Amino acid sequence: MIPASSQTEHDAEQLKFPMRLSLLVGFMMLAMKVFAFWITGSAAVLSGAAESVVDVVAVSFAAYSLWLSLKPPDSSHLYGHDKITFFSAGFEGAMIVLAAVYIIFVSIQKWIAGLHLENLGIGTVLVLVAGLINGALGGYLVWAGKKRGSLILEANGKHVLTDCWTSFGVVVGLTLTLFTGWLPFDPIFAIFVALNILWTGGNLIRRSVGGLMDEVDAKTQARILDVLKEMTSNAGVEFHGLRHRNAGNTIWVEFHLLLPSATPLHAAHALATQIEERIESELGSRAEVISHLETAEDHDRVHAREHYK
Repeated sequence: MIPASSQTEHDAEQLKFPMRLSLLVGFMMLAMKVFAFWITGSAAVLSGAAESVVDVVAVSFAAYSLWLSLKPPDSSHLYGHDKITFFSAGFEGAMIVLAAVYIIFVSIQKWIAGLHLENLGIGTVLVLVAGLINGALGGYLVWAGKKRGSLILEANGKHVLTDCWTSFGVVVGLTLTLFTGWLPFDPIFAIFVALNILWTGGNLIRRSVGGLMDEVDAKTQARILDVLKEMTSNAGVEFHGLRHRNAGNTIWVEFHLLLPSATPLHAAHALATQIEERIESELGSRAEVISHLETAEDHDRVHAREHYK
């Protein structure tokens, strides 16, 4: 069996590697797209380059957020630093929205000022290669994020995928321009791509706000309830007061167990521990489960309003 400390280090490394890869590829894609814009002067290619600039900034912040979220609790952060996860997702969403607004502005500006394009063939190939690389990377990051329960990685992967869709939209626009000679195809497709990534950025911001407000995840709720109903029913006890929240990398769960007053303390504690461990196993991520033991017979009396007068 792997020691707990070694397992934690292993899990952390499994999260850090995709982030390092994302940062490296981000700089490569930025250089490729800036060069493509330099040789073409295309508004659509510029939209892709602008998205890559935002991507590098956002991934840098995401890398810092991941490092901070993995730090253990300390005297000033007793529950750890996981909440930075939602700030990171919100920041990435905001950066995506900013890039989309900039793309729309520049596309309209270049359209009004007059379009001049050149070297479209080479530029199209460069953007297509960048899109394929980002598609593979984005898919991997989303998969790794969902597998490891990391919203930071998942949000970063979706951000990279928007860059991929930007590239494909640019390729379509440039290809139509090449075959038809109608230059407005270039800014039109740039604007369509910007509207698509605007939607993605808005969704990331909404998820960020939901996480910071401890919005209930219906799937997590259902999985916890299934375990509690099954195990309490088999043991002949009841439960209530279920609460849970996603802190980013950790899911915190609380519930109360109602047991017969004659139940020995060691037996009650053993049952509570079994249920806690089953919930942790079912959630499949870093989970912290806390139970509170109560006696069924005098529960109502103890918690009655008169008791506190």
